[in-house]
Amino acid sequence: MSKPRRMARPAVLRRIIGTLVVLIACTCLARAQEQERPQNPAPRARSNPIVLPHVDFPSLDGSTTLIAHLFRPKDSGDTARPAVVMMHGCSGLLAKSGRFRPIYRAWARALLEQGYVVLVVDSTTSRGFGETCSASRARRTMWRDRPKDAYAALGYLQSQPFVRADRVALMGWSQGGGVVLLSINDRSIGRPAGLAHDFAAAVAFYPGVCAERWQTAPFTQVPANGWTSQIPLLVLFGEADVWTELKPCAAFLAAAQARGNPIELKTYPGAVHAFDAPNLPRTELPQYREPDGRIPIVGTDQAARSDAFARVRTYLAGKLSD
Repeated sequence: MSKPRRMARPAVLRRIIGTLVVLIACTCLARAQEQERPQNPAPRARSNPIVLPHVDFPSLDGSTTLIAHLFRPKDSGDTARPAVVMMHGCSGLLAKSGRFRPIYRAWARALLEQGYVVLVVDSTTSRGFGETCSASRARRTMWRDRPKDAYAALGYLQSQPFVRADRVALMGWSQGGGVVLLSINDRSIGRPAGLAHDFAAAVAFYPGVCAERWQTAPFTQVPANGWTSQIPLLVLFGEADVWTELKPCAAFLAAAQARGNPIELKTYPGAVHAFDAPNLPRTELPQYREPDGRIPIVGTDQAARSDAFARVRTYLAGKLSD
């Protein structure tokens, strides 16, 4: 019996080349399809009822075009509703994935469920910064300019027919909480002249620069021991926070309260920075070590988080309702 004939070498090469061509074509197609997908897809409707494309408007700093994300409650139509401006912390609004950090996603969702229009301002990306927790020059820029972002956001919302111009609140976390304090004082460097309606209420979570020495020049026009605001303010703080410390903030707020300012302070024993974040394990952040050696710690405190969501809901309802 004769042996089977071997396949000619040119035929083998043709099969190999053909297979490679198919594989390359499939790979290119997959990459093309990936590039066509949006890099920052909008949250699904069941999580956030209406997600509009991001909006751009100028900061009052005169040089920055702000990127912000506008959310409206489902089926809200053109009915004018109260609104909330959200100001992120020094880590920035977006995670490495390009999506909102979970803490801001959770709060935006909660505010939407209460029927508020929500505008989330991305001050960091707008200025081309990464995190501004450790970069001192960028951090000073943010303290100086973000009050002007807050009032630019207020002006943008007040120009929209679906927003109650006299029912807009300001909320901020950490650096953004400090921006709240810098923004709402009577001699704010962010507030434009001739404002018809100011913020109706403000909420600050574990605010940075919450101390007498920071709430004067150059970040405000306030003289020493002169911080005053007509805007009601709720401050929420973890008593075990070693990043933005409670003691100097409590002293500053107590002095302001004694001067007649409408301030409420709620503290939570054992809670650390970012206690209201969802499912955040308690974590040290040595990359953000403070000059005095303190290593920031972040982590969820479920009891404090639950109270904070309920407390803010009640507070805003009392300030933004007719």
